[in-house]
Amino acid sequence: MTPSLRSERLVLEPYVPADEEAFVALFLDPRVSRWMGDGPWPEERYRTTFSRIFTHAYGTEGFDVWAVRQGGRTVGHAEIKPAEAVEGHELIYGLAPEAWGQGLGTELARTITAYGFEVLGLDQVYATVAEPNTASLAALRKVGFEHVRDITEEDGSTTLLLAAAR
Repeated sequence: MTPSLRSERLVLEPYVPADEEAFVALFLDPRVSRWMGDGPWPEERYRTTFSRIFTHAYGTEGFDVWAVRQGGRTVGHAEIKPAEAVEGHELIYGLAPEAWGQGLGTELARTITAYGFEVLGLDQVYATVAEPNTASLAALRKVGFEHVRDITEEDGSTTLLLAAAR
């Protein structure tokens, strides 16, 4: 069961069905979805993804996924799950634009990375970041993530694989 986590300004809570609209709105924002996987997607795909959190992440596959809240308002999404790029676990997060520029990305990455080390017993936590996403790269470097290698995507763009060690 995914636990709730707290940092200085954020509360990370497992999603509940009532979070669907906030989840979909976050990922439909092109300023957010451009940095998340191969988004943006059509709205229905985000709704299907939200539904799968309950059946897969919280169910059979068992990895941690959170709604990120500040002052009771949903301002982001976070997860730590088995990575596709390496053998290990990957930190994934996204914040709504109104939460940018306040150090919340660093706070969020620090909270989830600590959870990976302290609760999941990981020796390393990975992250993949699109090379132009300088804000996320800066946040992760503040938490101790270091460059491991470049990944060339099908479209020719570069994703950076980063890792933080216990």
